[in-house]
Amino acid sequence: MADKAEVTEGTKYSSHSGGKLQYDPGKSPLDSGKQTVHSPEKRKASDQPAQPVKVQKFSINLGSKPAKPVSDKESANEEEKKPKAAPIKMSLSSQPKEVAPVLPKTKKVASIFNDEESDEEEEMPPEAKMRMKNSWYDRMKVAVIGQSLFGAEVYRLLQKDGHHIVGVFTVPDVNGKPDPLALAAAKDNIPVFKYKRWQMKKVAIPEVLEEYKSVGAELNVLPFCSQFIPMDVINFPKYQSIIYHPSLLPRHRGASAINWTLMQGDKSGGFSVFWADDGLDTGPILLQKKCFVAPDDTVDTIYNRFLFPEGVKAMGEAVQMIHQGRAPRITQPEEGATYDPLLKKANVKVDLNQSAEAIHNFIRGCDKVPGAWVEINGEKVTLFGSRLWNRMEPRGTKVELAGASKPAIVHKYGMIIFGNDGKMVNVSQLQFENGKMIQASKFGKEDTSQTKLELTPEEETMIKNIKVVWGGILNIEVDESTDFFKSGAGSMDVVRLVEEVKEKCNGVSLQNEDVYMNAGFEDFASCVIRRFRGIEDKEPFTYDAVQMRVNNMDLSFPHQCFIDNEFVDSSDGRTFETINPSDESVICKVSRGTPEDVDRAVEAAKVAFYEGEWGRMNARDRGTLMYRLADLMDEHREELATLESIDSGAVYTLALKTHVGMSIDTFRYFAGWCDKIQCVCHSGTMELSTDDVGLEDGRLPSRGEHCSIKTGSGSSIGQAMSEHPDIRKLGFTGSTPIGKTIMESCAKVNLKKVSLELGGKSPLIIFSDCDMDKAVRMGMSSVFFNKGENCIAAGRLFVEESIHDEYVERIIGEIKKMKIGDPLDRSTDHGPQNHRAHMEKLLEYCEQGVKEGAKLVYGGKQVNRKGLFMEPTLFTDVEDHMFIAQEESFGPVMIISKFQNGDIDGVLKSANGTEYGLASGVFTTDINKAMYVADNLDAGTVFVNTYNKTDVASPFGGFKQSGFGKDLGMEALLEYLKTKAVTVEYGQGS
Repeated sequence: MADKAEVTEGTKYSSHSGGKLQYDPGKSPLDSGKQTVHSPEKRKASDQPAQPVKVQKFSINLGSKPAKPVSDKESANEEEKKPKAAPIKMSLSSQPKEVAPVLPKTKKVASIFNDEESDEEEEMPPEAKMRMKNSWYDRMKVAVIGQSLFGAEVYRLLQKDGHHIVGVFTVPDVNGKPDPLALAAAKDNIPVFKYKRWQMKKVAIPEVLEEYKSVGAELNVLPFCSQFIPMDVINFPKYQSIIYHPSLLPRHRGASAINWTLMQGDKSGGFSVFWADDGLDTGPILLQKKCFVAPDDTVDTIYNRFLFPEGVKAMGEAVQMIHQGRAPRITQPEEGATYDPLLKKANVKVDLNQSAEAIHNFIRGCDKVPGAWVEINGEKVTLFGSRLWNRMEPRGTKVELAGASKPAIVHKYGMIIFGNDGKMVNVSQLQFENGKMIQASKFGKEDTSQTKLELTPEEETMIKNIKVVWGGILNIEVDESTDFFKSGAGSMDVVRLVEEVKEKCNGVSLQNEDVYMNAGFEDFASCVIRRFRGIEDKEPFTYDAVQMRVNNMDLSFPHQCFIDNEFVDSSDGRTFETINPSDESVICKVSRGTPEDVDRAVEAAKVAFYEGEWGRMNARDRGTLMYRLADLMDEHREELATLESIDSGAVYTLALKTHVGMSIDTFRYFAGWCDKIQCVCHSGTMELSTDDVGLEDGRLPSRGEHCSIKTGSGSSIGQAMSEHPDIRKLGFTGSTPIGKTIMESCAKVNLKKVSLELGGKSPLIIFSDCDMDKAVRMGMSSVFFNKGENCIAAGRLFVEESIHDEYVERIIGEIKKMKIGDPLDRSTDHGPQNHRAHMEKLLEYCEQGVKEGAKLVYGGKQVNRKGLFMEPTLFTDVEDHMFIAQEESFGPVMIISKFQNGDIDGVLKSANGTEYGLASGVFTTDINKAMYVADNLDAGTVFVNTYNKTDVASPFGGFKQSGFGKDLGMEALLEYLKTKAVTVEYGQGS
């Protein structure tokens, strides 16, 4: 160890831990300074000073005779009689190395398995030599000097490897609690010595030195030691001493090596096992092991991931190398050598006038001890949980930091600090000078969830039980900072934890998401206590609500963009008016989303999937959340249907059953697939956008955290989504021209997968052998369902000549019966069109039909009343070449053409004679005719003797310029899956 290091009187620390030992020079070095333990029983402070350990010696006979105790004198005589072998020097890495003596020839080779002996003189075979060398009775005598859980694990490994641990030398108990190394050794009845100090004024304390020498160690192993060890101890054993140091020497010599590895931004880290000398971490290297340093590693993460587990194994490996005579002594080069000072709280103030990466490295290098700090409002505030923030600058509250060129931003995920390069660092936790720690996102706010709970005796017992449960699951020593998932827990462990807490904590019932949301032990324990008390510690979800009385109910709904689980204004603050088409009154002003809002929504979805709890959940838990969303929608079905009705003009009863009802069914259907095709929910998170229309009940998406809803212009929002490089799958429902534009953008930017549900001109063929009543009823619904605003609406009816006139007359009669009016009136059949621009296009559409020679039989104009009501319209005598025969109206316009009796192929040619192929239908009582027509209609959906009868389990999508891809059914899953082939070669002869 570093006996030459300059030490301030009253404080000593080593190059390995930064630990400090205080002493009073006026007291005797042995007063309360040495504890010698020979058994697991603790000695009382009033006991007589312990004597050095007396080690009983045994002679070993490999035959059947029992071992015989021998005296110290006899043992010494036996040592004198042993043949001597001179040390052998060898070269390794150009350095002289000392190896173990060569074993002499023996006249008797005894079997350790039986009593047979051979009198024949022979050379011991090399294999036997190694077996002898590695047998338990020939192991080195090792003294372990140090402390901590790391020291205890090294000790256990050496014991497991069969080495003879002659003594463990560690620090005195702290508050009556022995060090883990002391506990481990005492459990095995290994002599334990506890010294407050080994030397005074750089001179070994005689009594301590003699007691150490009495154990007769051949090697000192110092896995982690906070004390200065005299060179008299270091050099005493035959093989001297080896030390573990958590850096790649000669870089980062000193007590804060791990901290400086991170603070300097090293891309690689590791540890060294070296031979102790009289310098400060300057001894020859025995072995080194290297690891990568992750950008967000902290002292804890790199220690737990590599330095601890691999360091323990390396210490065992080093002892084996020494024992086998192959341990090198590689002189440390001076080139690249650094000595980094011990970190203290006073000298770890963050310099904010540097790059964001440098700030981040400094903070994480000081996390958790001693803790880098900044000054806020004259108070030292310590920063923890630093990560480089590569996302957009968040919205939040600005906070002035002393010495910063730009204010910090407190936002929902922490506090953003800016570097002088304009880049950002995010810290997740803050600690004040009084020791109180809070989530950085709570700075400046009242945080009831972090309020220290006064526990009852029953609750204190619950906390102890929880710690036992965690320890049993994770197989580690649990403290308040332990993270459940970072410690290796998986989804099965979540289930076990929930059940064990319920069993051992008075029936406290948790949800799986409670574990995901409270991964740290302290947070989890607090959560359990709050649940036990019936306290809901989540912040209330609030938003700027629009309130109105409509449809005999009080509605309260948001009007902002929903991004990253909160309702926010658009980035530029602009809005648009959403209109009630029944009377063209303004419902409210809605935030008009921008491309920047798209960026934020995509960013939030990406983080939720790759870093958030959504990505950690197993498929079944995700399905459960989707079921929960469906249940919430069902619970608020009437409110949602009312909003749909006043916003789009849909008849309330239709909105209730189809618009809302089918949406609920869809969520439930796909929720059921989650544990059937596990990867279906791994496709990502969901984004919805609306084109200047549409309101959502904020209470619903607010409980499902990974949905973003953006309202705004289709030309800006849609274009931004199609061009976004982080979106890998885009689904679009709309017009064919816009679909082509989206597809082009998707191809140019990142070749994202696209599914398109576009325009349609769905043909409905009615043969003379049909059920006329049903054909009339279903023909009406095929066109006028939802006032014609239906993507699969029958765009053109083909009626066989023999029944054409009758069919037209009956349709006119049914149209006249339709009640046009308020969509909230339960007796209304026909509501208003969605918005004025669409109404005006419908009027132009009808004018074009008349101009081209089609016969306008009924309607064709706006209803003479307030609101955007279009008369149900009927055209006949429509020929294939006409505009209204080729193009979709997306409104209440029925177009009828007649075809010659029996001309099946002719009518099929006309039916397929458009660029669309979304849906189609046929009415006939002849099953052969029905199947022939169904086979030959070029459309994604064919209805036979029915229409508009869709189901969420049935694939839905079109052909030709109606798009491609499916929206429903099992086939829709394929749109969100990727097929990967993995070839594994294994087995003998591979």
